[in-house]
Amino acid sequence: MEVMSTNHNRDNQEQVTRREAMRRGALGAAGMIAASGLSSQIFAAPAEKTPQQKAADEKAARDAAAKAKAKDKKVQTKSVIQIFLWGGMSHNDTWDPKPGSGYDYMADFDKVIPTNVDGIQIGALFPKLAKQADKYSLIRSMTHGNNGHETAAYLMQTGHLPGGRLAYPSIGAIFTYFKKDQYKGLIPPYVVMLEAAGRFSEEGFLGPAYKPFATGGDPNAGRFEVQGIVNRGIDDGRQKARRELVDKTNVLGYGLASAPEMAAIEEAKQKAYGLILGRGKEVFNLENEPTELRDRYGRHTFGQECLAARRMVEAGVPYITISFPGGWDTHSNHFATMRNQCPMLDQGLATLLADLKDRGLLDSTLVWCSGEFGRTVKISWEPPWNGGRHHYGNVFTVLVAGGGFKGGRVVGSSDEKAENVKERPVYPADLLGSMYLLAGIDATAKLPHPWGLDAYVLDTENEGMKSAGLLEEIM
Repeated sequence: MEVMSTNHNRDNQEQVTRREAMRRGALGAAGMIAASGLSSQIFAAPAEKTPQQKAADEKAARDAAAKAKAKDKKVQTKSVIQIFLWGGMSHNDTWDPKPGSGYDYMADFDKVIPTNVDGIQIGALFPKLAKQADKYSLIRSMTHGNNGHETAAYLMQTGHLPGGRLAYPSIGAIFTYFKKDQYKGLIPPYVVMLEAAGRFSEEGFLGPAYKPFATGGDPNAGRFEVQGIVNRGIDDGRQKARRELVDKTNVLGYGLASAPEMAAIEEAKQKAYGLILGRGKEVFNLENEPTELRDRYGRHTFGQECLAARRMVEAGVPYITISFPGGWDTHSNHFATMRNQCPMLDQGLATLLADLKDRGLLDSTLVWCSGEFGRTVKISWEPPWNGGRHHYGNVFTVLVAGGGFKGGRVVGSSDEKAENVKERPVYPADLLGSMYLLAGIDATAKLPHPWGLDAYVLDTENEGMKSAGLLEEIM
């Protein structure tokens, strides 16, 4: 019985072993299949990123690098001088020339000149700026694709898309809002010479307190008659006599001098008098400048505007806009306009950069020069244009200097005929965001809206804002 039992158990064990082997074989095969799939996932090369993912990575890297560099800077932007070339200056005739692209693209402006920085060339109409290239950088890949004057100007000066329910304030109004507790000067904190030409309400929803003060007048005249400060036909002696007469007849003011309301009125009055008759007015008195320096800036309106802007920087004014006297909207008469205006722009801007540098002001003063867009690169020879260029927002050039921006650099590039961005697009939000960063202004900060709506210095990409990253290349 024991033997039978033993044989029976052995047979049974052999049968179980065969079944187990089959089961284990099946499991093993399944495991090998699973392992094979797993290993293919582990050892396979990662999927290539999409162009959108690569662009997002590049933007994130630029933003991080810019913030790190700005944090390490010893000096923040204190003042900004914006030279607004309203109408839109041609880029391939000036700061992004394409020699050899053909007569229909360059006509007689196909000559380029070297600058004092190796490898950087600009149009031959700018010999003085060519000698100052170490002080500025050129953004040759500025883009927004908008060809309307008003909408493109809004984009370039607010960083927000036009057509939304909110009318955002310009960069000048933003500077005024964030610098209001630091600036205590007599001159308004946001000044435009000579007239506002932004083609939109620069103060936006911030209201009239942030509207730019337009000087009017002409700094190249014998007397720069700034509206509300230097009265036409009234000399200083007569102005002072008027003040004294008003003070003598102000019986109500004497009787209520101790009232808080009257004290506030008196303080405002004294500040106004200081602006009209005192130190504020002296800022606009260009006769205090050496004749030789005034000649270097150029004895034309734009040159003297640049000189007045430098004097305002010395007075601590946060934001100064020079609206170029004479538009660049050259649908027709293009080449004659360029020959007339470019030498003035060249002289005034080159001297301004050199003067700011010589006085130790360039590091804390940011200068930027641009129109709302560029102009078409192919010339319209047909009537009625007869050699004109039209609105073009696909690509154009912006000049930036000082305030934390390095000189002697070029950011991005356009293609062989300057028709499209070739590499490193720069959008309005990238440019303005970089300026805000250098000035210590938080681009994500919330702004006070009169209806309590959510509004921020700059939008995010989730809200439709295009961005390729802050300008870390020149910080």
